[in-house]
Amino acid sequence: MNTEYQDQVTVFKAFCDENRLQILEMLRSGEKCACKLQENLDIGQSSLSYHMKILCDSGVVASWQVGKWTHYKISEQGCERAKQMLEAISTTNQTDEDTNCC
Repeated sequence: MNTEYQDQVTVFKAFCDENRLQILEMLRSGEKCACKLQENLDIGQSSLSYHMKILCDSGVVASWQVGKWTHYKISEQGCERAKQMLEAISTTNQTDEDTNCC
């Protein structure tokens, strides 16, 4: 698979799950500890880890350790990259060649 497409898949996968959208909604108000996210979502630790890995791999969420807990926040740089990807694939780019199909 083309590297550009793989990057897009990684980013857009972050937005295609209800739990991940709820996590992003919670992070809109600022950084959160994994324990707080887990408590608010009422999911297990392994499930939270799975969703956070996808969000972090996409670059939309940043993480760091504080003692035994991981803290998360929305990455402005990662979100900007996601916006640019969405704009790039959703903007019409017609050439004369494309309009003469028949």
